[in-house]
Amino acid sequence: MFVFKDKLTEIAFGYGIVLTDLGGCESMNALQWQTPKGTISPVHDHAEEQFGYILKGSIEVTIGEEKAILNSGDSYFIPGGVPHQFRLMEDSVAIDVFSPKRPVPEPVPQ
Repeated sequence: MFVFKDKLTEIAFGYGIVLTDLGGCESMNALQWQTPKGTISPVHDHAEEQFGYILKGSIEVTIGEEKAILNSGDSYFIPGGVPHQFRLMEDSVAIDVFSPKRPVPEPVPQ
């Protein structure tokens, strides 16, 4: 029911990305991403709905045919099954919440 910062583990995800699994419950989970400027995710989709909140930085987010540059304090909602992509305009930190619960991604080989 509670998550304490001193108990969290950072995971080197590859390409300078640091992932922190913030935990979850039966029907949802949350991840924190620290991602460097210039990172571009591949276009991808997944069954889970996704909510994201930008804590720091600037990210160009493409959801389906829509594109916007989001800054600290902005957020996004991605329906399940919709292709999306992220392009980091500057070093950024974001929180993603998935429903239903999504498995924590495996580290990407460099």
